[in-house]
Amino acid sequence: MGLPALLDEIAACRACAGELPHEPRPVVFVRPQVRLLICGQAPGRRVHESGLPFTDASGDRLRQWMGIDAATFYGRPEIGVAAMAFCFPGTNPKGGDYPPPPRCAQLWRPRLLAQLPRVELTLLVGGYAQDWALGGKTKGNMTETVRAWREYAPACLPLPHPSWRNTGWLKRNPWFEAEVTPYLRQRVQEMLAP
Repeated sequence: MGLPALLDEIAACRACAGELPHEPRPVVFVRPQVRLLICGQAPGRRVHESGLPFTDASGDRLRQWMGIDAATFYGRPEIGVAAMAFCFPGTNPKGGDYPPPPRCAQLWRPRLLAQLPRVELTLLVGGYAQDWALGGKTKGNMTETVRAWREYAPACLPLPHPSWRNTGWLKRNPWFEAEVTPYLRQRVQEMLAP
């Protein structure tokens, strides 16, 4: 099975129907040429509505970290997005969205990653993505994992979630924008160079 057929199968997935507070709408944005794969946690409400990943303020901040605009983010086939869960898990009444259901990653990630052999760098956005991709190689918490980013490069780069909820984290950890984002921008430019 090739990538187009697999993407059709993912788009038709209803494995979590009845468990979600809405109709499932898997959001995956990859093409065969993907070299930079962004692995977030799960789509948010706005992404669920738009059908495109990172069509929200988190996406604006992520693109700023990457040093690119929206036209480049969505227009260049070297950039792809496949979160841990492909459907919006719903909003927790206590604040934030529910965590990504593990079922989605178990069902789809191995098959999808096998269809993306050109991936050189995976951005692990948030603790859930880091835990899944790095397994026992994560540190004590997300901050420590991101601080140890050099240990995971050049194949992976752990990032905090670019949500507005992490604005305080960014202020408390200025090393992130001083050290990590320049490296990320350089890698992105290398992958997009002719």
